Amino acid sequence: MNDIILRELKAIEERENVKILYACESGSRAWGFPSKDSDYDVRFIYIRPLNWYLSILDKRDVIELPINDVLDISGWDIRKALKLFKKSNPPMLEWLKSQIVYLEQFTVADKIRELIPQVYSPQSCLYHYLSMAKGNFREYLQGDLVKAKKYFYVLRPVLACLWIKEKQVAPPTEFLKLVDAVLPEGELKNEINRLLVRKMAGDELDLEPRIQIINDFLNDRIVYLGEYIKTLAKTNPPEETILDELFREALQEVWG
Repeated sequence: MNDIILRELKAIEERENVKILYACESGSRAWGFPSKDSDYDVRFIYIRPLNWYLSILDKRDVIELPINDVLDISGWDIRKALKLFKKSNPPMLEWLKSQIVYLEQFTVADKIRELIPQVYSPQSCLYHYLSMAKGNFREYLQGDLVKAKKYFYVLRPVLACLWIKEKQVAPPTEFLKLVDAVLPEGELKNEINRLLVRKMAGDELDLEPRIQIINDFLNDRIVYLGEYIKTLAKTNPPEETILDELFREALQEVWG
């Protein structure tokens, strides 16, 4: 599968006249809980030649391939990626920390990683993850019967919030690292691990009776985190200068 993904990325470079700086796995495979039929969620950052940016027109800054049962491939232009990085966009940070990297060319991705301590805003990430948790909890985990696989899509952002609150740094991408770091040993952790084993074994995890101990934990922590966020002082975004310079350096390195 790795060879197929690399061929697709090469075809994108040739068809779009871009250079792909970085490509990684996102979604359940990167999070460490793919099921047997999980597709591959490939995300990448690319850069176009200088003249493309020297225009009065607003141009599309995303490349997306049609999704099929196996591959979901899309990417962001470097300028879009840096704008989102400036806002501590969690998906962008997760891409940079992914343990499954398909392609990394030039020094741009490493330079972005080096800037994380200067740019990272715990508050911005907390808002993002908590909003995600609230939405998924409200939509999928109410009632006597719930979509059991959706537990992971609420647990992961809630645990990420708790990690950020405690450590004030970006959380790891892998779900199990969050579970082990945030949750004490006990029945809740055991129940989550049992659910994880079922998912990775290929169980459907569709509608079934809700798991009360997990529901109670999620409801309690969502309320708690909502109150905690209200106490945080607003943080100032980083200056654009360092990211402007990185962008110019990337153009010079890639295109000369």
